[in-house]
Amino acid sequence: MDRRGPLCVGIDPHASLLADWGLDDTVEGLERFSRTVVEAVADRVAVLKPQSAFFERFGARGVAVLERTVREAREAGALVVMDAKRGDIGSTMAAYAEAFLHRDAPLRSDALTVSPYLGYGSLRSAVETAREHGAGLFVLALTSNPEGAEVQHATGPDGRAVGAAVLAHLAAENAGERPLGSFGAVVGATLGDLSRYDLDVNGPLLAPGIGAQGATPADLPRVFGAQIRQVVPNVSRGLLRHGPDVGALRGAATRFAKEIAAAVARP
Repeated sequence: MDRRGPLCVGIDPHASLLADWGLDDTVEGLERFSRTVVEAVADRVAVLKPQSAFFERFGARGVAVLERTVREAREAGALVVMDAKRGDIGSTMAAYAEAFLHRDAPLRSDALTVSPYLGYGSLRSAVETAREHGAGLFVLALTSNPEGAEVQHATGPDGRAVGAAVLAHLAAENAGERPLGSFGAVVGATLGDLSRYDLDVNGPLLAPGIGAQGATPADLPRVFGAQIRQVVPNVSRGLLRHGPDVGALRGAATRFAKEIAAAVARP
């Protein structure tokens, strides 16, 4: 982030966006879209975040496109966060972690989004796999979708909000790591004042919601406070709508990166 600016670009090739780009809702359209995004920004933004579901819906050929997207993005120097939001128990969670985090896996990514809502302990095998293979996790904690509040703001048996308990677990995972640990939280940029939550997990905070969901870079200091420099703001539709022109995508990425850098006071 210091070298390239604190920006994560989502790769979300849903049908309506393919249509906006003049592409067919086919594997060929999917591949054209994904390769254009990688060509435009993978050598200049810090993080790319492909949404696995939009590739999986095309079956094996779509997953093959996802494999190439991940490989080419990493070869261009970007970190890749696989947005798959996996959450399960035991050997199933271990298999998900191996699929996305094992250093020899075709879909090997730098980090994976996971859900802790079968209990944080259900993620233990994913944490262990990430540590073993030099990868990380982004754990859903306080998400930008309105429905999340009924679970994440609910009070657990210990009197803490469920989202606060998730943050505390992540702080424990990252204890003593410098400059940051590899176990981050997903915290929506649209949520407003979060001062009642301790966001200092000593790890990155992936912040969706900028652009189409209504948040702006200027909102980040108010939401994240003292942890602003740990934030990895995510922009998807707000940037992708500038395609399919490569130059327009690059220009949009540059503008977002500069606005975010100014908001979080990065040089």
